[in-house]
Amino acid sequence: MVFEPPKRLVRALGETAPDGDDWLEKLPEAAQQAVALRELTVERVQVPGGRSSLVVLVRTADGTPAVLKLAPGRARPEAERAALAHWGGRGAVQLLEPFSAEGVLLLERLHPDVSVRSLPEAKALLEAAGTLRRLWVEPPADFPFETVAERTGRQAEAMRARAQADPEVAPLVRLALAAREELLAAPPEHRLLHGTFRQSKVLSGERMPWLAVGPDPVVGECAFDLARLVRDRVEDLIAQPSGAATTRRRIKRLAESLDVDQERLRGWTLFRAVESGVRAGRVGRPRDAELLLEFAGWL
Repeated sequence: MVFEPPKRLVRALGETAPDGDDWLEKLPEAAQQAVALRELTVERVQVPGGRSSLVVLVRTADGTPAVLKLAPGRARPEAERAALAHWGGRGAVQLLEPFSAEGVLLLERLHPDVSVRSLPEAKALLEAAGTLRRLWVEPPADFPFETVAERTGRQAEAMRARAQADPEVAPLVRLALAAREELLAAPPEHRLLHGTFRQSKVLSGERMPWLAVGPDPVVGECAFDLARLVRDRVEDLIAQPSGAATTRRRIKRLAESLDVDQERLRGWTLFRAVESGVRAGRVGRPRDAELLLEFAGWL
């Protein structure tokens, strides 16, 4: 079988490595080797698939359904492996192979086409929040993960540079950076976080009704993780005349349901929305940038 990367993956990797690299060129051969080494039977490549990895639906030698995932180093697949091993299937997809070649993960098969996003909005938020709560555990000793301070520090540098080049975004960037500084001064807890949690990252399973996939793990306060969920279905929020009020109610409801400080959740929601909007503008996705920055302006 020829392992052709989906267009979505090619486009997304082009955004994160605009000068290109050789990972995509080597991907078909690497996938063939990973399949042969594990004696897997390939069913199909998942399309449209993810933005940072090739996802292949396979069966193991004994017929067990599984997922083979291959990701470049910049997607931090070894951090994902470490987080999934630490969770041990509690709230997240299980590793079927704790140790393997770098950048290759063999995972429990969920239902790849059925995410929490398929539910009505209120029910989707409830189920997603319940899944996220199970992931917030003490990180392992000597954890191999970035901290929220480290990750947002890199992002803050890119935001400052963009604000200098585009004065229109400068006021929101200043607000977001000020919020970050205040939030980092006294974090209330340090937990292992999913890092990129949203409704589409929660899939239907057999072992449990809903399980999280695709973490980009980070260690920090829970409000940082929850902030990405606040803006889920942002295009629908923007289209509503009452979008700003709905957003404020969502922050309040999520904060209360997960015992997170409401103002800290609002602050991290602001920072993450501005960071994503600035990044979208930088890589040539002006519509996404417009939506995200309008959303951020409500906060």
